[in-house]
Parts: sequence; structure tokens; C-alpha cells
Amino acid sequence: MKNEKLQQSIFEDPLSQKSFSFGLRIIKLYLYLKTEHKEFVLSKQILRSGTSIRAMIQESHFAQSKADFINKLSVALKEANETRYWLYLLAESNFIQPHMLKSILPDIEDLIKMLVSSTKTAKQNNAK
Repeated sequence: MKNEKLQQSIFEDPLSQKSFSFGLRIIKLYLYLKTEHKEFVLSKQILRSGTSIRAMIQESHFAQSKADFINKLSVALKEANETRYWLYLLAESNFIQPHMLKSILPDIEDLIKMLVSSTKTAKQNNAK
């Protein structure tokens, strides 16, 4: 029950919902890398970028202007792209197995597509 109320307050839209769920997956990946591989550098990098996506989307909800809103979404997109890089690097360095990459990759690809679309729409609306 408590989680349902929390989820209702933070999931205003599909992008918010997906980015929050992705952030939770990244936290679990961080914990896995830390405990199973004793990896502390790359794991912190992916934790930072992977959880920043939702943080920037959250900040965009209280943007000071349309330009600030666009900027926050653009930063979220950059963080998503960086996270995708860290995922590939972790897979190529054998810190995560191919099936783990295959499991999480569609989520980051969907987030990137959603952020590209949202940013593009916001820019078009700002030009009007």
C-alpha cells in the first residue's frame, strides 16, 4: 500500500515511470557489481549516470522556463546515452554477462527514444 501511494506521486507519465524503474535496475546492477565483482569505479559511474536520468526528468517538472525544461530533458538524454556506453563497456569487459546486457538494453534504448521524442516536441512547441 505504501509503495502504491509513492508510485502514484512520482509516476506522472510513462517517461517518469520507465526512468524510475530503470533507476531501480541500475541500483541493483551497482550492488551486483560491488558485491560479486568487487568493482567500485565503473559501478559508481553507471550508478551516477543511470539514476541521473530520472533526477533530471524530475527537475524538468519544475523548470523555470521552456528553455530550462528543454535543457533538463537534454541532460537526461545525455545521461541515458552515457549509461548505454557504460553498459556496453561492462559487457565487453565481462563484468556483466551477455544475457544481462540483453535484458537491460531495451530499457535504455526505450528511454533514449522517449527522451529524443520529448525533447524534439518541446523544442517544436517552444518555437511556436
